[in-house]
Amino acid sequence: MDPRIREHAEIVADHSTDIQAGDNVVIRAPPEAADLVTALHELIGDYGANPIALDTNSRFSRAYLRAREDFETPEHEQALIEATDVYIAIRADANVTETSDVSPETNAAYSQAKQSILDERLSKRWCGTQYPAPANAQLAEMSTEAYENFVWDAVIKDWDAVREHQSQMVDILDPADEVRIVSGETTDITMSIAGNPTLNDYGEKNLPGGEVFTAPVPDSVDGEVLFDKPLYHQGREVTGVSLTFEDGRVVDHAAEKNEALLTEVLETDEGARFLGELGIGMNRDIDRFTYNMLFDEKMGDTVHMAVGRAYGDTVGPGNEQNQSAVHVDMIVDMSEDSYIEVDGEIVQRDGTFRFEEGFDA
Repeated sequence: MDPRIREHAEIVADHSTDIQAGDNVVIRAPPEAADLVTALHELIGDYGANPIALDTNSRFSRAYLRAREDFETPEHEQALIEATDVYIAIRADANVTETSDVSPETNAAYSQAKQSILDERLSKRWCGTQYPAPANAQLAEMSTEAYENFVWDAVIKDWDAVREHQSQMVDILDPADEVRIVSGETTDITMSIAGNPTLNDYGEKNLPGGEVFTAPVPDSVDGEVLFDKPLYHQGREVTGVSLTFEDGRVVDHAAEKNEALLTEVLETDEGARFLGELGIGMNRDIDRFTYNMLFDEKMGDTVHMAVGRAYGDTVGPGNEQNQSAVHVDMIVDMSEDSYIEVDGEIVQRDGTFRFEEGFDA
């Protein structure tokens, strides 16, 4: 076994989820991630915790979703998550397009049926991470070895140093009222984040980390945004996504490719037409786009916004939390002809933050 797999497991168990003796641990992973699941079981045994592994083979999911038309909340899964202390979700694919022929309507209905399970899972100690499987390397247009190096270079880091660097951006956003994002002639969008805390993602819930993020006040978002990086969702690529917001709500949308899928996402429920997250990528070790949002949203020189659900930790007391069965991130490249303005002051231009060398206000 590659020793980096053991290091990956140690970061998940110690840094990301803080597994303790007696914890009930659920590991959700596909067969391609068996080595990482094995390493986690060894650590969990050492710590005196109690693991259970769930197989997330995408062929199983496809077969089930194509065979059923309506859904109800699976109470046995709800009970399992309620009894869980730590939830670990590992991504790895044998075929990244396995579920591409499941209709968006079916996916939306299934997400809605499992909303209460998602709510419960997010209340636990949890971590989502990636195992470098060949299919994911292929999607990223990389060799398997190169993708392994890419993933583990992004995961096996000094996360305390990352936290310290990113805290400078947290200090800017946390007390702020309004954020404006401008990129070229295609993106000019403003939103209030007043009263909503900004979180520092340094490899805890998401591994790798490398972003700071908060929630917009739902009805405050106005303007237009072009997401110039592709979205890979439900096994399909959506490109050239543009959204127009008025009073927080998406009132117009378009996409160059697979617009119907974008429409289905926005029609999942009423909350899917509002933003649930504003995130700023700060991890420059993630230096290429790989069609994997777990990595892509952390890229330096990018901003991402998610339609749908807002994370509870990013919503301040007395503020409204946007609710939805979906949370779909999309990315804006901020490396050229772009800036982030906070309360009227430019804090990032062309990807360089004001606390970094080379910043030009």
